[in-house]
Amino acid sequence: HVQLVESGGGLVQPGGSLRLSCAASGFTFDDYAMAWFRQAPGKEREGVAAIDTAGYTTYTYAVQGRFTISKDSAKNTVYLQMNNLKTEDTATYYCAADSVNLHLARWYTYWGQGTQVTVS
Repeated sequence: HVQLVESGGGLVQPGGSLRLSCAASGFTFDDYAMAWFRQAPGKEREGVAAIDTAGYTTYTYAVQGRFTISKDSAKNTVYLQMNNLKTEDTATYYCAADSVNLHLARWYTYWGQGTQVTVS
């Protein structure tokens, strides 16, 4: 069965960096688009970054130039490198996967359990 397991969250000061990882299993990794979403308390879940099956990346405006999504097909893992973190980046970050290139749309089929990122 499909599993997405996030790791790498934590507490960081403003201006700091974190790298999130999402280990995927149960599907053919290269045939799936992958994305990172986040949800802060009281707010809707929003798409942060996505990488499609061709390697094309998409970012929400608020993180452009600070976050980088990448994937390692040998490890079936997608990463989110987050630099120059701001307090408004505080949220639970979720990994998502779908066989359709959905970019930042919310209708991904598979989701991880989330990892907390706190910038304070």
